[in-house]
Amino acid sequence: MLNALKPQPADKILQLIQMFRDDPRPAKIDLGVGVYKDATGLTPVMHAVKAAEKQLWEVETTKAYTGLAGDPAFASALAAMILADTVPADRIAAVATPGGTGAIRQALELIRMASPGATVWLSNPTWPNHPSIIRYLGIPMREYRYFDAESGAVNFDGMMADLDAVKPGDVVLLHGCCHNPTGANLNMVEWAAVASLLNRKHAVPLVDLAYQGFGDGLEPDAAPTRLIARDCPEVLIAASCSKNFGIYRERTGMLMAIGDALLRTVTQGNLAFLNRQNYSFPPDHGARLVTMILQDVTLTAQWKTELEEVRLNMLSLRHALADALRAETGSDRFGFVGAHRGMFSRLGITAEQVERLRAEHGIYMVGDSRLNIAGLNAATVPILAKAVASVIR
Repeated sequence: MLNALKPQPADKILQLIQMFRDDPRPAKIDLGVGVYKDATGLTPVMHAVKAAEKQLWEVETTKAYTGLAGDPAFASALAAMILADTVPADRIAAVATPGGTGAIRQALELIRMASPGATVWLSNPTWPNHPSIIRYLGIPMREYRYFDAESGAVNFDGMMADLDAVKPGDVVLLHGCCHNPTGANLNMVEWAAVASLLNRKHAVPLVDLAYQGFGDGLEPDAAPTRLIARDCPEVLIAASCSKNFGIYRERTGMLMAIGDALLRTVTQGNLAFLNRQNYSFPPDHGARLVTMILQDVTLTAQWKTELEEVRLNMLSLRHALADALRAETGSDRFGFVGAHRGMFSRLGITAEQVERLRAEHGIYMVGDSRLNIAGLNAATVPILAKAVASVIR
């Protein structure tokens, strides 16, 4: 049997991680992997998470399974953080998942089960795992224009023109904030126009919310998702706690399905069924920490303070990089970096120039020139700017 297997293409980001590890140069810079790093290059554990873990260690009495959907308290706490009071609780079905990736996978499984002929529409570009999972599941897929590489802004006219071809029952995948890989986001007027188009076309939005709190703040970053949830009759939301709680390895996520309250019981049962088929009971440790933090006033305040420090650090690095690139290149070609939000931006340099950054300067980023802003610090910003200027001359 095993001799019938064929080699699979290497994941480009994981391949980049290994290349970075194998590089003996002491001054190398990793801007590829999508994790937050502080000025020392460490991905720290938040103090609020540490405090919650200590409390959990003291009071936890069992490691028995939770339910197929996970602890209901986690679903309630995370839904409140994301949606506030936008949607009545009796319209929300939810399950805990192994990270945001698990939530995306379960959403796509639900789509395939509920509407086998639906096409899933993706922004061009998008997170590479989106099309990878969709292809693996055999779901029809199309792209809509999203990013204008020349201006570094959203190509909104192109996006709306492409989405005009959406059919009833199709699913449109939207990045809730901090678009990956570009960092370019819709404004609220544009979000409202997208919601109106989806309703007119009788299409279903699937919101991938992986970076709430990393863009303009916890509440502003939730505003687009809340608008979609308020205006659209059916919505799927795949949420991740990896970044905003810094619990990457705990694999903590949630899938919410919003619809008619009369359908909630059936929808909830189908979500639990899909969990059972894929991994039975979802992991609980990270979900329990998130729940404890969000249910405790002191821990919530501590966590929000830490999250805001992370956000402001990335914003400062963005502005510093835009200024340094302007100084080194003598142009405002990369000014959009300061206007983008979240962990990522796409510089718009060629794959050959990205390879020169790696070979000549020990600077690692994805081949499409996506770089992780959080991989920089005050010392490496000018190094990157000089290196970029040298390879584009």
